[in-house]
Parts: sequence; structure tokens; C-alpha cells
Amino acid sequence: MSESVKLNVRSEIGKLKTVLLHKPGRELDKLTPDLLRALLFDDIPWLQQMRAEHDEFADILRGRGVEVLYVEKLLTEVLADKAVKRQFARDIIQLSHIENESLQEALVKYISAKSAADVTDVAIAGLMKSEAEDLDYEMNLWSYFTEDYPMYIDPVPNLYFTRDPAAVIGNGFCINKMFTEARRREPLLIRYIYEHHPVFAENKGLIWYDEKHKSNIEGGDTLILSKDVVAIGCSQRTSAGAIETLAKKLFAEYPGLREVLAIQIPALREFMHLDTVFTMIDHDVFTVYPGIIDRIQVYRIMPGANGEVKIKIEADLSSALKNSLGLGSVRMIESGGGDEISAAREQWNDSTNTLAIEPGVVVTYSRNERTNESLRESGVEVLEINGSELARGRGGPRCMSCPLEREELE
Repeated sequence: MSESVKLNVRSEIGKLKTVLLHKPGRELDKLTPDLLRALLFDDIPWLQQMRAEHDEFADILRGRGVEVLYVEKLLTEVLADKAVKRQFARDIIQLSHIENESLQEALVKYISAKSAADVTDVAIAGLMKSEAEDLDYEMNLWSYFTEDYPMYIDPVPNLYFTRDPAAVIGNGFCINKMFTEARRREPLLIRYIYEHHPVFAENKGLIWYDEKHKSNIEGGDTLILSKDVVAIGCSQRTSAGAIETLAKKLFAEYPGLREVLAIQIPALREFMHLDTVFTMIDHDVFTVYPGIIDRIQVYRIMPGANGEVKIKIEADLSSALKNSLGLGSVRMIESGGGDEISAAREQWNDSTNTLAIEPGVVVTYSRNERTNESLRESGVEVLEINGSELARGRGGPRCMSCPLEREELE
């Protein structure tokens, strides 16, 4: 592992140098049919196969010269400091909505006594009541009301989608405010790594947005179209208020940023984030789910006077991209080969959620055959991974990756 990482992401397509991943683990084994909806899954994945597929993903990235860092490894290294570990335990309990102060203190003591690796496991996989049967605490009414619930601390099974709790823009960091309760703990893990791990020593302090804001924003809605244009989806999980707050911060402190494109998509789980329906592949090439094209509204946000912003409504997505990026034309490759049925089926399995690792080279799921064929016919190099189990969490290669550093484009 590098001694330090230079955070630098000024495009979606510059050669990927360093990425943050999380390999699915024991937290997925906590999923039951009764908990699926609350924990944002539609089915129970087979963990062993899921981990094998994730290893394949990481190996493809390494094979193209990408340094792969893991959330769980970095967090364990951070928690080797006993003072940090104890404060982390308190923060985990604070986010677990335990309405019994005696139990809170017992859990902090119990977790703090564990090894750094075991505390990382609790933070990600949660804590079953059966795993901590000897806690000494006083029961209260809340304890009796929740006695049948099997966990003290819920798992965070969506953490392998590392794109969402964090995003790098330029050389600054967004630690995001998550929309759903099931994912509210994820940014805390990222914050501890960012603030305490020496790998980020050169980049501490430049935070564009954090989880303490009141408005939700998730990384799957943030696309860095160029060094001077950022696109942010206004979706089920990212609010207009968060977009405007982030835009003002970027205009004030991110040199060279000209505009932010706010791309409004229907606030539905089937679309979830902008990158589930639209991603960038090359300077002028994009992939898009055809069922969304007529349901998008684009707003161009530009710096105004006195720290405020100006907003212009764009005619459509293609026009907005051409105007903002200074392109004569753009190519929109429709998922499913443009066929309505194939596009809908493959969009469900994240066919448009491509991860560009350099201009014109993307990682996709092999199961999206019609979309991959269309990409290749358009001259795109497609690196396929198996995703039969990974896709059950409703995310693709872009969702599963948080780029930390990309080479700048010419």
C-alpha cells in the first residue's frame, strides 16, 4: 500500500490510479427475509459467491494498474489506537438508537475491550444479542419493548457500495449524508479513516460536504464530467437543498469550477441514483437507460453574486452536455441495445452503472449481454465481471468503487 494517497478526481474517465472498496463480509449473513426491505435488499445473496465475484472485480482493477484499498483494513489500522477505538465505539452506539443509557455504557465498555479487528467487525456486521449475552445493565421500558429484536447493532450490508458514503471531487472529500437509516452509519466509518489514517495525511481538512448537514446527498449521484463541470443527480436519495449547498461550497473554494449540472430524475427506488441510469464512458460518450431520457430535467447552476447561484433550465440532457462540455456532439449508447424490454431487464441489473477506468474502457457485469454488445459495437473496451450475487444489492461496478485518484486528462 502506498504511504499516502493524493486525492485527485477531476473527471469520470481519467486513468484510475487508486480506489476504495469494501469486500462483502459477515454483514450479509445477517440478512433475513423479514429484514430485507429495511436493509435495502430485494433478495438474500449467497455470500461465498458474492465474495468471489468481488475478488474478480478487484483483480481486474489491479490488472490495469489500479491500487485497491479496503475500508475494513484501513479502519482496523485506525482502531489500533485505544483512544480512537473507544470514541469510535461511543459514536457507533450513538447511531444505534439505543434508548437505555445503562445499556449504552455497557456496550461501549464491551466493544472497547475488543481487538481493533473485532471492533471493525462490529461496526460493519453489527452485534447480535446472542453475541453479547453477559452484558451488565439495567432494563428499562425500551429494553422490554425491544426484547424480541435479535440485534443491539444492525449490520450495514450496503457498505460494499463504497461510492455512496463518500466521493472525491478535485482534491476534496465529500462525506455524505445518507438518505436511509440502513446506511446512516457508513459515513462514520469513512470519516474515521479519513481523519485518522496516515494514508490520507496529505489531504486532511478539505471537506466539501459532510454527514452533519441536514440535507441528504449520496455519491452515486455525483459525476465529475470534467475539471470544470460537475453533475449531481437530484434523485430519491439526493435532495435539491444538498445540491445547492454543495454547489455554493465548490464555487467558493474549488478553483476553475464553472458550473454544476443538477440532473433531476424520478425519485423512485428503481432508479435510485443518477449513475444507475446514466454514466460517462469517454470524452463524448455516455451510456443511458432509454426509459429515463424523457423523464429528466437538467438545471445549469452557475456562480452568482455574493455567494449565491444562478440557475438556467436546459432543454434536454444531450444539449446540456454539449453546452457544458463544449462538445459538437455526444454519443448516447442506450442500454439493452435500445430495445425496451432488454433495456428494462438489464437496467434492473445495473447495465448503465459502468465504471470507466480510462477513456473508453469500462467494467460491467457480464450478465448484461445486450448492453455490453452495444458498447463494444460503439468501440468501447468492456471488461466483464460476474455479478449474479453482487447485483442483488442493486448496484454495479461504479457503485462498488470510490475513486480516490485519477490521472488528469490532457
